[in-house]
Amino acid sequence: MKKLFATLALAAGLALTGAAQAERLTDKPLVDADWLAANLGKKNLVILDIRDATQDKDPYAEGHIPGAVSAKYSQSGWRATVNGVPGLLPSKEAIEKLVESLGVSDDSHVVIVPAGTNASEFGGGTRVYWTFKVLGHDAVSVLDGGYAAWTKAGKEVSRDAVTPAAGSFTPNYRPELRAEVQEVQDAIANDTNLVDARSVAQFIGKEKTNTVKALGTVPTSVNVNFDKFYHNDKPGFASADEVAQLTKAASVSDDKGVITFCNTGHLASIAWFGLSEVQGLKNVRLYDGSMSEWTADPARPVVVQ
Repeated sequence: MKKLFATLALAAGLALTGAAQAERLTDKPLVDADWLAANLGKKNLVILDIRDATQDKDPYAEGHIPGAVSAKYSQSGWRATVNGVPGLLPSKEAIEKLVESLGVSDDSHVVIVPAGTNASEFGGGTRVYWTFKVLGHDAVSVLDGGYAAWTKAGKEVSRDAVTPAAGSFTPNYRPELRAEVQEVQDAIANDTNLVDARSVAQFIGKEKTNTVKALGTVPTSVNVNFDKFYHNDKPGFASADEVAQLTKAASVSDDKGVITFCNTGHLASIAWFGLSEVQGLKNVRLYDGSMSEWTADPARPVVVQ
């Protein structure tokens, strides 16, 4: 009898596992407009429109995907300034509160919609995607080509604002997806691939942003320019083969792991997404502190190419 109960319990557990997995609408990191249109109205689908508003224009109010929730990238709290360093992952409490306020629950499949106009803007989508992954939420995708691809495909547009009911979200933090200063220092010593996703001019030390204290890059790093990962004219992300060509040209492999970085962890998320999610390399981390944090301490080494 005990054996029977154990067997039934195991079967029930497997059934529950299967049900939980079934809530994930797809395992693809990128979905196209046709897929999203076919899945509109699904009970557990949450569409997050992360396009930012300006003083004169709110693109969400002017038109969005039916059912999408406004979750503006720069204004909703996806990134935080901590100890003077901009662009960092917010505290667990803050990000959990944000995610729940957008109607996301543990069984939600989230689709992130950036504008899709260029690589840098699409980086908002890859950064929010990475955030969900760090929180342990795998049921997440980005609309390939963003809202630009949606309208190019002639899909339905709504102007009805969506106010979601609060979700119930339990984060399961994955520190292995995030690099901090110590991991970068270890990478320099251990030949872990350090990928600088900034422009060539910033990589070689000809230019820098105002959040970075010194010209140059982290020692031993290679440059894979962020804009190589995205086709503005399509619009859409690079294919797995195209990303593999980029990493091969830069002699990047995942034998000892990969850490991507930029100025504030925004552009680095594009490279992280390409290497980890599209190409499928293992052990890829994003250093969200990036050069802004790295150069805040003058004792940390910086090289000019």
